[in-house]
Order: sequence, then C-alpha cells, then structure tokens
Amino acid sequence: MKNGGIRATVLGSGTCVPRKRRASSCVWVRTGESQVLFDTGVGAMRRLVEAGGSIADITHLCYSHLHPDHTAEFAPFIFATKYPPHRARQNSFTVVAGRGFEEFHQALESAWGDWVMPHKGIMKLKEVSVRRPERVEFPDFSLTTFPMEHTVQSVGFRLQTPDGRVLAYTGDTDECEHLLELAKDADLFFCECSTPDGLKTEGHLTPSLAGRAAAKAGARHLILYHLYPECDQIDPAAQAAAAFDGRITVAEDLMEFAV
Repeated sequence: MKNGGIRATVLGSGTCVPRKRRASSCVWVRTGESQVLFDTGVGAMRRLVEAGGSIADITHLCYSHLHPDHTAEFAPFIFATKYPPHRARQNSFTVVAGRGFEEFHQALESAWGDWVMPHKGIMKLKEVSVRRPERVEFPDFSLTTFPMEHTVQSVGFRLQTPDGRVLAYTGDTDECEHLLELAKDADLFFCECSTPDGLKTEGHLTPSLAGRAAAKAGARHLILYHLYPECDQIDPAAQAAAAFDGRITVAEDLMEFAV
C-alpha cells in the first residue's frame, strides 16, 4: 500500500492437521512497496495465488519457528523462484528468522541439493536473537522480533509503518514475558489460538488467554488464528470476549484486513 497503510490477508488459519477449510499458518502483508509473508505453512503458496498474489512480488519471508506447519513451503518457494530458467527471479528477497534458520536451510540443501538454493544474491538472510527483542529497519517498515514461549527458535513479529500503524504476529506461543510488548497498541493483533478453553496444551494459547493478552496490551483488533479442529466446535470469539471487549475476529483463509 503506497499510502503507508497495512493490508493483511490470511493465507493459512490452521495448523498441522490437514483440512480443506484451513491451510497451515501464513499471513500475507502489504505495506508501501513491500510484501511480507509471515510463515509459509502447507498450502500457503496456493492460497497466495487464490488471493491474487505472486511469489515473484514477495519481498520478505518471516519465520516464527521451524515446525513444518510454519516452514513447509519455504523449500517450494525457493524452488519456484528458479523456474522456468528463462523467467527465474531476478529481484532479491529477505528472510528474517530466529537463530538456527541458516542451519535449517543447510539441512534442506543436504536433502535436496541445489534445487533449494536460490541463485546468488537473490536471498538475504537476517537471523535475529531468540533471547531478547531485536529491531530491524527496512525502507517501508520496521520489524521488531520478540522471543516467544514455544520452541528455542520461536519469535513473534511486530511490524510498524513510519506513520505508526502496527501489525503483531505471535507465531506459536504460550503466555510469556514478551507477549504484551509484542501486541502493545497493535492495530491488528494476529494471535495464535490453538484449542478451546479447558483443552489448553503446553506452548499454546486458548481464546481467553488470547483475549487477556489483547486487553492488557491495548490491542485494537484481535484476530484468532492457528486453530485446531476443536476450535470449530465452539465460539472462540465468545470465549475471548470474556477477557477482551475490543474487536475480535476468528480467522478464516482469505480473510482480508486493512488499517
């Protein structure tokens, strides 16, 4: 968006459980001349095309952690940038992820070889701390990463435009020290919500915990994503509303939001 706003489309609102309705985690964000993918779980690239996007226009890939339902389409993304050879990608893109991502990429190379190695100079990798917040500046936005409570590589992302608009993306997390900093005054707060209240699992949030975080952080719009099938049997928004009186949306694939 050339006016400095943020447009976000949910490309994957689900988890590792294969479902027609929900691809695995992915949110596509456009601001200025930049196009950002937060995670690329199974089904992300197809959903991107369905939403009218193209991998050729993606400028940044941001990975919250290394689980397959968040990184599964990283290798296919790289592979697709190289082919067909006469139309291989020429413009560079940046990957932002926690420490350990370069090793992860090298492991993919050991399995698939050159097929998952971009042409020289096309991919830039920025590894960030998994122990403390870290800020990275780009022409259209700043990105602040925060350690999350899930795996040793887990980070959440806070994207802020020059005029102060904020999108926060948790990745997978439990309640933790930095969750409220991540979501503070966020215009769009994409918060994982894996299971209903009463079925909480370690390393994940429930609707009421997500609502409590949004309320304490002063977020303006809570968007619940990373939904296991159990969440379809209840009303996650109603459970979150017990703790948060702001706007709440239960994410569905291809939903779009703008601020």
